[in-house]
Amino acid sequence: MVTVAKNTLSQAAKERSLILWFHEVGITDIPLVGGKNASLGEMIQQLTPQGVNVPQGFATTAYAYRYFIESAGLEAKLRQLFADLDVDDVKNLQARGKKARSLLMHTPFPVELRQAITAAYESLCDQYHGDTDVAVRSSATAEDLPDASFAGQQESYLNVVSIESVLAACHRCFASLFTDRAISYRHAKGFDHFSIALAVGVQKMVRSDLASSGVMFSIDTETGFKDTALITAAYGLGENVVQGTVNPDEYYVFKPTLKAGYRPIIDKKLGSKQWKMVYDDGSKFTKNIPVAVSEKNKYTLTDDEILQLANWACVIEEHYSRVHKTYSPMDIEWAKDGITNQLFVVQARPETVQSQKQEHVLRSYRFVSKDAGDELTQSPSLHPLVSGRAVGTAISQGKVRLILDPRNLDQFQAGEVLVTERTDPDWEPIMKRARAIVTNSGGRTCHAAIIARELGVPAIVGCGNATEILKFGQEVTISCAEGEEGKVYAGLLPFAVQEVRLENIPRTRTQILMNVGNPQEALSLSAIPNDGVGLARTEFIIANQIQIHPMALIKYHQLEDDFVKTKIAEITALYEDKPQYFVDKLAQGIGTIAAAFYPKSVIVRMSDFKSNEYANLLGGQQFEPDEENPMLGWRGAARYYDPGYQAAFALECQAIKRVREEMGLTNVIPMIPFCRTPEEGHLVLAEMAKNGLEQGVNHLQVYVMCELPNNVIMAEEFAEVFDGFSIGSNDLTQLTLGIDRDSALVARLFDERSQGVKRMVKMAIAAAKKRHRKIGICGQAPSDYPEFAKFLVEQGIDSISLNPDAVLKTTLVVAKVENGEE
Repeated sequence: MVTVAKNTLSQAAKERSLILWFHEVGITDIPLVGGKNASLGEMIQQLTPQGVNVPQGFATTAYAYRYFIESAGLEAKLRQLFADLDVDDVKNLQARGKKARSLLMHTPFPVELRQAITAAYESLCDQYHGDTDVAVRSSATAEDLPDASFAGQQESYLNVVSIESVLAACHRCFASLFTDRAISYRHAKGFDHFSIALAVGVQKMVRSDLASSGVMFSIDTETGFKDTALITAAYGLGENVVQGTVNPDEYYVFKPTLKAGYRPIIDKKLGSKQWKMVYDDGSKFTKNIPVAVSEKNKYTLTDDEILQLANWACVIEEHYSRVHKTYSPMDIEWAKDGITNQLFVVQARPETVQSQKQEHVLRSYRFVSKDAGDELTQSPSLHPLVSGRAVGTAISQGKVRLILDPRNLDQFQAGEVLVTERTDPDWEPIMKRARAIVTNSGGRTCHAAIIARELGVPAIVGCGNATEILKFGQEVTISCAEGEEGKVYAGLLPFAVQEVRLENIPRTRTQILMNVGNPQEALSLSAIPNDGVGLARTEFIIANQIQIHPMALIKYHQLEDDFVKTKIAEITALYEDKPQYFVDKLAQGIGTIAAAFYPKSVIVRMSDFKSNEYANLLGGQQFEPDEENPMLGWRGAARYYDPGYQAAFALECQAIKRVREEMGLTNVIPMIPFCRTPEEGHLVLAEMAKNGLEQGVNHLQVYVMCELPNNVIMAEEFAEVFDGFSIGSNDLTQLTLGIDRDSALVARLFDERSQGVKRMVKMAIAAAKKRHRKIGICGQAPSDYPEFAKFLVEQGIDSISLNPDAVLKTTLVVAKVENGEE
């Protein structure tokens, strides 16, 4: 344990010091030691008492840098060199940068500076009982600012193990103030090249080469959702994650209930983690080695470690928000020591993209279907050429420019789509001119992703084979508007951009809820003005994220099809207990939706596949009957207490229980579909109670779908069983009119606006009101027909749940009705 000394230096003494220890500086000392070092000092002084581990170290000062420049008369030479600088001319920029760096590197350090660095390094080694390995990082005085990160502009060196190596690394850091990317970035941000000084941080290495490291944000990097912490992790030293060399694991943690003592890990994604950066005992500081298959196929962090890091993200964010007197989300680098197994924070800087966005404008991108009269559609009916992790939420397009060698950067033309293995910070001068960026490797917290967000350029990282599939000059459309997965489509597809000023959206007495299926879209959808979720479809999570029939997991060893068994084994490779895979994935999907809208109610419909749909899941054929009319057969409530599905329903209950009790997301309200009689409702509630979901305990409410004529006719009896209703207008219309909604032959007769259907809806609302039960609607009708929404408001319905793209326009309709304007 290293003792943290109190800061006893006066400000005047600090300003004339060549060296300052981290514990001697704080966040107000950015002009003295740069943003990175000032932040490390701030955390050591203020946050180590709260349990945040930060390795000790020292910084060369801005005064030391200026002393070096002035004593050698370098400023005049640099100014002359930059007189004809043109940052838009790549060759001009490269030439000026190279000469500037060479000028600094060929100028020796003053003796006093060498001596000061030497003495401080030896003292640091003594503090750590003779360990000599340190990280040497650049820290500019215009860096880690709330509106300009300057991330990766200057150099860093890891595993530096001797005083001569430390001095050489410090010298290279000084010269790196004039990297091509730093010159270009300062020009773009309007900073004077000669008003900025370069400090160097020398910090004790965390032996993450023997363990893991990564990056975390205290905000969702794509949507700006403030209540999640995003953590990325890979094996070895952290440069691979920062630079985008590997595709790391990703973890999402919900901050509000984490602070209340729950364990809300709402999502986990396994990265490929192909390479591990470790110490090199040879001529280089570090090297990359392949990661063993057994290591790649498991998560880097334990749940306890994920939660500890997320807690630190909260502590750090809250501290800097107090310091800056405004909300300050943070970009944090962390490392795990493989010797002590301790976690450490090694850097923390302000997040500079989402925190700077204006919240009063909602901008959304959607493809346009020419065949549907220019109506907006969710996604094109095309197979993407390649896909990866989406950075941003925009759609863009252009011609492909494939660049694999940095020597060819000057070939890049403004407006092209940059396609490469990974984007290095040296590429930033052309990144700002790109229409979009596509890379083979990298995760959502890699340096390339950070810079793409800051530049406002949509990017897709971690595609794997983009450089093999996409060809030079090929016209492509880049879509980051379809959730977490970014997609590259062939051709220039038509799309539209919608902008809505949120202050113009009225609030209504009738609650406006949303139908949400895809958890990947939940965080962005929550930005639309709403009162919660009226229908979260578990079928989407099961079909798209789980993909396996629950009974095939429960009876895995009894599966008859060897191919199916092998495929399930591949998908669930992380799990000895196969059913646990179903619980984990379903809980994460539901948890993500619940977190996105917390503390507003999120009504989660328990599974309502029909037998033919269940059969399409992996392993489903063995457990599903062949029904003549699945729409009216073994579906909804009838399954839950049936011996052929009871065990599978128990898994659904376990997932809901975890979301409510372990994650603390008690805003989840389970809803029972296709419940034919009140007696059947009692059977389902008994089954839920048997699996730990007892109505009334921990404020648990259970709703029922009102979608059968019998639900309407016996609504008062159903109200004695359930806490609320949600009208499913699709099935109610089908069963009122006697129309199979899957049949194209009678599709023309299907109309929710039929007088018979409307009378059923009117009766249901009246009965629920009589029994003082909440009643809403989650069917398609009010999303499609404004006049149906008007009818519902006139009947006094409590809530209307809509497709996301219909929320704003229907809200305006409802407001007019409530105000007597329509």
